[in-house]
Amino acid sequence: MTAREKPPLPVLDDFPVKASDTIRYGDTDKLGHVNNAVFSTFLETGRTRLLWGGAAAVAPEHASFVLARLVLDYRAEMLWPGEALIGTGVLSVGNSSMTLSQAIFQGERCTATAETVLVLFDLVTRRPLPLPEESLSRLAGLKMRRPG
Repeated sequence: MTAREKPPLPVLDDFPVKASDTIRYGDTDKLGHVNNAVFSTFLETGRTRLLWGGAAAVAPEHASFVLARLVLDYRAEMLWPGEALIGTGVLSVGNSSMTLSQAIFQGERCTATAETVLVLFDLVTRRPLPLPEESLSRLAGLKMRRPG
């Protein structure tokens, strides 16, 4: 693969966590495409499913995750009406952060890919907090099935 070639696009089954969201008429721009800013909202839907969608939240009670970095690549247009399918998985875990791989699909078509960094944030001290063992255990089960 040369420097200009992109890796193959993921498929929804590559991701351990799946979510969906409705594409609303108000999400569209003048050209009838889903507006670029809405893609970030769809990614948020996927992240919240990963963080709060299981039996227990990934973050301890006195903490929350904050978005530290988002790299978003638009791959294809999305159109109304329809449904956005969002895949999310853990790429890596650090001391107080995690890197997620995410993708948005309309049907089988991958419309965007993203890499997201979240940091565990102590709500009292307003500082990063090391990930507790319970969080690390939960995240281990959410690793990507195929490297992103």
